[in-house]
Amino acid sequence: MSKSINCKGQLIDLSIPKVMGILNVTPDSFYDGGRFRNKSSILKQVDTMLDEGATFIDIGAYSSRPGADHVSEMEELNRILPIIEFLVKNFPNILISIDTFRSNVAKACVEAGACMINDISAGQQDDNMFATIAELNVPYIMMHMRGTPQTMQKLTDYDDLIKAITHYFSERIASARAFGIVDLIIDPGFGFAKTLKQNFELLNKLELLKTIDLPILAGVSRKSMIYKTLDTSAEGALNGTTALHMVALQKGSSILRVHDVKEAVECVTLFEQLKSS
Repeated sequence: MSKSINCKGQLIDLSIPKVMGILNVTPDSFYDGGRFRNKSSILKQVDTMLDEGATFIDIGAYSSRPGADHVSEMEELNRILPIIEFLVKNFPNILISIDTFRSNVAKACVEAGACMINDISAGQQDDNMFATIAELNVPYIMMHMRGTPQTMQKLTDYDDLIKAITHYFSERIASARAFGIVDLIIDPGFGFAKTLKQNFELLNKLELLKTIDLPILAGVSRKSMIYKTLDTSAEGALNGTTALHMVALQKGSSILRVHDVKEAVECVTLFEQLKSS
């Protein structure tokens, strides 16, 4: 497996796991909705995340939480483009990932300075996505999901969860490769069309996805699988998040997508120490 991806001509080595900090600019995100709406709060948050060791900053302007409101393409672009331009101006070397399933948004964002696309639908919500990614020649994260954020929680019936996810990725990867997409990362989609029990089954068997031979991104940060199990809230789920991050790393994750960069970076440091001893 190639353990490096090319971001803006910079080779990022994923043999040592990397941390992706989340910046939600949606008013209705499940954990930090509405928190980063003005430029000073965005600047401060991104500065902190980069300082704490985030390799990537993942920006989303369309909340994908279960039952989230639909947002028009124009609204998504209006929310996200000024922020990319603002961040690139303030942090010229920043590596921005864009959380979108729309090819027009992906294209406009990469042209504005982003270097990676993170698509919850793996190209299934927009028939032009794969062609656009191939043309842009940027790394592409494809996630496992059924349906849409509005319908996914009704689509959790699997005969064999890992088999279904593996089959899904083999099909989506073949399609992406046919378009000439080079740098691919898979995200098994914790919380997307999966019950709480299925999320834990997925984490427990995550190493089985290594047969796909692509870097794995794990996104468990402050999700309901943690806070419902611990009978707390997203706000109270940091310790639980850290515990599951260590498991995700031991099971083969190359990227942790997180709200709390410092703690995730510490987790990676301890994991690397453990591995090397």
